Amino acid sequence: MVALGALAASLLAACGGPPETTLPTEPVVELSPQEQQGKRLFSQYCGACHSIVGEATIVGPAMTGIAVRAETRIEGMSAHDYLVESILDPGAYLVPGFDNLMPSTWGTTLTGEEMDAIIAFMLTLK
Repeated sequence: MVALGALAASLLAACGGPPETTLPTEPVVELSPQEQQGKRLFSQYCGACHSIVGEATIVGPAMTGIAVRAETRIEGMSAHDYLVESILDPGAYLVPGFDNLMPSTWGTTLTGEEMDAIIAFMLTLK
């Protein structure tokens, strides 16, 4: 019985072992202290509804690539300004396929420093 187990283990090792499952992971990006704070705040306040890994839709749109997409959402509006508007006035522009479910109270919930940190983090999501 022990020999059979050893044989199975050696066959698995010779074949490279069981296949590994690859799941999407966050890209490795070195973040500034402000961006690190923003990542923590995003996780705390936004992560229940917005994914930053892959294109998964939780409740709201996934944030992967938002720094690039935000530049093109509204003609003449910078990515920074678009993100600020999207947080403070979420109904101003609705991403196609999504309803206006985001709370409009973030302007009174977040401090200016917290808002700046979240935006700084989101601008790293390219």
